[in-house]
Amino acid sequence: MIVGILKEIKVEENRVCMTPAGAEIMKNNGHSVLVETSAGVGSGFSDEDYKKAGAEIAPSAADVYARSEMVMHVKEPQPNEYPMIREGQIVFTYFHFAAGEELTRAMIDRKAICVTYETITNPDGSLPLLTPMSEVAGRMAALEGAKYLERSQGGRGILMGGVPGVAPATVVVIGGGVVGTHAAQMACGLGAKVYLLDMDLDRLRHLAEVMPKNCFPMMSSPAIVRELAKEADVVIGAVLVHGAKAPKLVTRDMLKTMKPGSVLVDVAIDQGGCFETSKATTHTDPIYKVDGVVHYCVANMPGAVPLTSTMALTNATLPYAVTLANLGWKQAAVENSGIKDGLNVVAGQVCYAGVAEAFGLDYVSVDKLL
Repeated sequence: MIVGILKEIKVEENRVCMTPAGAEIMKNNGHSVLVETSAGVGSGFSDEDYKKAGAEIAPSAADVYARSEMVMHVKEPQPNEYPMIREGQIVFTYFHFAAGEELTRAMIDRKAICVTYETITNPDGSLPLLTPMSEVAGRMAALEGAKYLERSQGGRGILMGGVPGVAPATVVVIGGGVVGTHAAQMACGLGAKVYLLDMDLDRLRHLAEVMPKNCFPMMSSPAIVRELAKEADVVIGAVLVHGAKAPKLVTRDMLKTMKPGSVLVDVAIDQGGCFETSKATTHTDPIYKVDGVVHYCVANMPGAVPLTSTMALTNATLPYAVTLANLGWKQAAVENSGIKDGLNVVAGQVCYAGVAEAFGLDYVSVDKLL
């Protein structure tokens, strides 16, 4: 199979979907790898690095799309790419369909085979291709919260960890999954007082055992979110509803009760955001204020640390890419239930319930398409 590696063109996205080492492994499995020129530069990988790994360098995205049976991205295809996508072509990337109706309808029209990183599952229900970027984004969330607490950045002027004799910041993390746990660990490491909210009692018991002593796992509810929002210096939104839009857990009314210069970090922005006042921002223009509260809602947080992110992402995605290339999408989905769960839009049909529900589209079971 010819596998295409595309350059990221979303604003300030410096990751690439495969390292040269990954390209070499694809080559060793008998596949041709076509890399768009300069695709790896933002992550520190040159065209020559890919050539040494056995890949061919393509002059443009159009050439990659035209020649490849499967194309890979990090972020979702952008509108100028839609016409290049061919019927039956496998597109393997983060799509986050439930947060993008235009993208969803475009992929339906193109009749592509859309395999999404974010809904591929392990047998235990965990999300192996979302995990590495969630780890990066969670750790970054605490660091960005600490940064934007600085007065020069529009915040309250508080040092996250305080100093002897001065209280540290209070950080509220909503969601005790991968993002939330890593955010809480980082915030605890910086010395903050951290409340970590989740709705799964077994998960809270586990977190109570493994988290540092300055982390306080608590059962989440609208009432506790309202109460802690008043106390918080930083609120990190780390909730995920598998393949669907994120719920709005911090309302506009709650903002009015928060301290001026406090910070909201919405890691769920790729799925529509979990704060009512969230709107996607970029690394160039990362924040805005509503009712005196700083909002950080960058939609591709791991893109700020592309070398770390690219290596972590390739570690996770490469086995699935090899399987798709070795077997083709149908046989791969038959033999690997995780890949089957990654099929969201196939040949013009929506086969993921959360996406269909988000936009009132017809849903077709993926089993009917296999």
